[in-house]
Amino acid sequence: MPSKLENATAAQVTALKGVIRNSSYVIPGLYDLSIEDTNWVLTSSFIIFTMQTGFGMLESGCVSIKNEVNIMMKNVIDIVLGGFTYWLFGYGISFGRGPLSNPFMAIGDFLLDPPVGDELMGQIFAAFLFQLSFATTSTTIVSGAMAERCNFKAYCLFSLLNTVVYCIPAGWVWGEHGFLNNLGAVDIAGSGPVHLIGGAASFASAAMLGPRLGRYAEGYDPLPLGNPVNACMGLFVLWWGWLAFNSGSTYGVSGAKWQYAARAAVMTMMGSFGGGFVSCIYSFWRHDGRMDIMDLINGILGSLVSITAGCFLYRAWEALIIGALGSLLCVVAMPLFDRMGVDDPVGASAVHGVCGIWGVIAVGLFADNPVPMDTTKGRSGLFKGGGWYLLGIQTLSAFCLACWGICSTFMLLYVINKVIPIRMDPHEELLGADLTEHRIRHTQIGLSRAISALAPIKVDLSEIIGVQPIGLNPGHERSINQLRAAEDKLQQWQSYLDQVSGNNKRLPTPKRTLEERQMDSDIKFNLKSANANASDKEELDNVFGRKVKSMHARRDIWTQEQGSYKPNNSELPVISHVTKLDKDANFAWVD
Repeated sequence: MPSKLENATAAQVTALKGVIRNSSYVIPGLYDLSIEDTNWVLTSSFIIFTMQTGFGMLESGCVSIKNEVNIMMKNVIDIVLGGFTYWLFGYGISFGRGPLSNPFMAIGDFLLDPPVGDELMGQIFAAFLFQLSFATTSTTIVSGAMAERCNFKAYCLFSLLNTVVYCIPAGWVWGEHGFLNNLGAVDIAGSGPVHLIGGAASFASAAMLGPRLGRYAEGYDPLPLGNPVNACMGLFVLWWGWLAFNSGSTYGVSGAKWQYAARAAVMTMMGSFGGGFVSCIYSFWRHDGRMDIMDLINGILGSLVSITAGCFLYRAWEALIIGALGSLLCVVAMPLFDRMGVDDPVGASAVHGVCGIWGVIAVGLFADNPVPMDTTKGRSGLFKGGGWYLLGIQTLSAFCLACWGICSTFMLLYVINKVIPIRMDPHEELLGADLTEHRIRHTQIGLSRAISALAPIKVDLSEIIGVQPIGLNPGHERSINQLRAAEDKLQQWQSYLDQVSGNNKRLPTPKRTLEERQMDSDIKFNLKSANANASDKEELDNVFGRKVKSMHARRDIWTQEQGSYKPNNSELPVISHVTKLDKDANFAWVD
């Protein structure tokens, strides 16, 4: 070790001293960060976390309204539970450096918490936060594929354990111990470990859950979106976060890193331009000149996934081609998955899975050698005269990651299903997860119809019948109903007094509620008749005695033979066909 310190740079000396002090630390290269590099990594991490907002908005916009809150809660859970387990053991099995580490999995640095006196404390925390942002992104990809029919409690358990599905293959590609890394696999920002793993897990989970009720009853066409505007807003937020995702993966701005960070940002945008262009043409062709919103959104996202693995290794025209091909693969794969019976509400299997495979392989075709950086270990892609080696390693990497993502997710969900059923009950799916899981009741989406349909089959709905609709204050509504009831009582009492007094055989109809009168007043203002008597017109009073100016309503004339007034409030007793006017037991309710 002393000989290494003599020939090392200042930053490497600091890192190597840390290794001497604590042999469980991750490779020194991961902590070889200057102050400028640390600022870049931290800032990129903060922006990458905003992608959770984008995923939440996109997914909530793609599902039905009665499940939009549920999908947002899943995104929150992904950060809370997934982040906790990543700190607990996820970081250690990706980048840990201990005596038991092997080419399959690292072991070490669990419960990461360097002390205050540690010279590498800042670098360790910066590295951890950056990798944490990647881990939560990969985990939350799966939530969209499981939308609208996954038991929320089962999903919480899945989110808690899904860290293993991501962290082990992340170590293969990026860890010092990883066998793919040692073979020379290249993935700058995670087309493979993040997106391909997330897409493969999405495919497995959607296949294992089965399609939503009635999904393919009327063919394979996509279901209507719950909120298309939210879906578009989610695209913009993800677009913004992707710039930090790719540019931040230079892991600093010192030396030549800042140049490649700028190149990564521009190539990311170029790839999305190519993807958006192709998805527009495809949508116009497939839908007879009309633009399908999901074709455009997922086409752009697919191009971003495709460019991620080699974001600063491409020329501009190459980025356009890679993004365009990724977008085409995505929009073609989405209906194919539906025909396979894999119901993916947001298209995560195509966007992240299929395009993730293409993104990893594209490095083997188009990659430059980014001198003076050692990203590709001096190798270039097939089209740049680098031969077949890099392409072969990238293809092997894509195959290993896809197999791991699908198989590990199937196994994990199988175990969880033995503990908690992963599929919602059919009646819960009909009512929506917002109501059954979170007691949030939306209006005008057919919930009353669903409740009525479920009543004859004796489904226990006692817990949801009394849930108040969102957007209303039950206390205010109760007060308003009491005021209306009081006004109806006063009107009926006045009508009764007029009847028993015998002064007028012509009985006017009682006053309607203030709301009904106001609706009529929108049509009839200052209603006058040349032959009308003053007694036939009366200013309307509300329950507080305030007069509504310039508003007159016509009264229909009822005779005694027609019977007396039937009250508006159905909860009050009805007086009909009065024959004896001196006393009536029906008015015992009057205070």
